Amino acid sequence: MTEGPLETARETVLEEWTDYNGHMNLAFFVLVFDRATDGFHARVGLGEGYRRRTGFSTFAVESHTCYLAELVQGRRVVCTTQLLGFDEKRLHYFHRMFDADGGALAATTELMALHVDLAKRRAAAMPDGVQDRLAEMFLGHARLARPDPAGRAMRLAGRRRKQGLAGGGRRATSWP
Repeated sequence: MTEGPLETARETVLEEWTDYNGHMNLAFFVLVFDRATDGFHARVGLGEGYRRRTGFSTFAVESHTCYLAELVQGRRVVCTTQLLGFDEKRLHYFHRMFDADGGALAATTELMALHVDLAKRRAAAMPDGVQDRLAEMFLGHARLARPDPAGRAMRLAGRRRKQGLAGGGRRATSWP
């Protein structure tokens, strides 16, 4: 049984990952979290080798990322993953990215992934062996505190102001 979050990625912030503000650009936070997803999926039997052997894979269908601390060139980061839930076709998990040099929580992301038959491009049930590994992992992870940001909706706090609405008070419903 897996008692705590899994370490799923380690990276060092590269110069090309930084932007004109001098810190890691959000695209590269997503890249590091994607590598953590690859690490997590490999641990449960859904990695690249699985895709090659079976013609099945996973697709991210929803994510919510929170940026909590700046990371600059040369900083080392480590990601951990906590399984929040799963069913036969879906995985719900939570990554945390820590500054490995200072220990601060730098970012989090919550993801929902779908198991997909690549030939049909449709959702499909995961194999029993994968579901068994997930069930064992979930027994340990269910004992962990649920991350505060998990399931959180994004919204402006407080009263809605006219300045925040498009078109002088009308809501923008389409582009442009």
